[in-house]
Amino acid sequence: MIRVLIVDDDPFIRESMKMILELDPELSVVGACGDGNEAHRFFTDGQTADVVLMDIRMPNCSGVEGTLNIKRTSPDTRVLILTTFDDDDYIVEALRNGASGYLLKNIPPDRIVQGIKTVHQGNWLIHPDIARKLTGWIQPQSSVQTEAALEQVTQSRKDPFARFESYGLTPTEKQVVEKIAEGLSNKEIAQELFLSEGTIKNYISEILSKLGLRDRTQIAILYWKHED
Repeated sequence: MIRVLIVDDDPFIRESMKMILELDPELSVVGACGDGNEAHRFFTDGQTADVVLMDIRMPNCSGVEGTLNIKRTSPDTRVLILTTFDDDDYIVEALRNGASGYLLKNIPPDRIVQGIKTVHQGNWLIHPDIARKLTGWIQPQSSVQTEAALEQVTQSRKDPFARFESYGLTPTEKQVVEKIAEGLSNKEIAQELFLSEGTIKNYISEILSKLGLRDRTQIAILYWKHED
């Protein structure tokens, strides 16, 4: 059962979304909040959810700020942005704050349900246009030396992993990076590499440390960036 928290400032949308989601036997709506502050309090009060369905534009605390606060309090919770606004800047900022993707509210209900299941599995939903914008935002936390190394490794196009040599990734770690960039979940990566899901999680933690990044979405974005 996937526990879902709905966050939207419109009571009608909250109630309608609750009815739609609970038609699916795999989903359970554990709460509904009117803004990002209420959603954050939901977690600080000791409650939990697997996926937060988050509106972007709300009074008091937007979905952008709400996403940041929730991910700080509950890093394993997935945040899926749901908005009527095709507003790239807000969406990019929410993704930078840890959201796993976004959907527009005018899509069919079954696609919203599928989107929740997709991000819950560890995958993400990002339109290619948004992904290209994100490449300009994501930078490794290391300094000028890393930037110089990146300039050198991006000259190589024959070996898709050559650009990561300066980070000291092992062959298996490079495989994991590639699978993440393809959008595979931890379970799917484990199956393809014949490893346990726990081992894959350990590999990802080590990769994040070496690359100086925060989450698997940033790994994929960095990979794409040096594919350009």
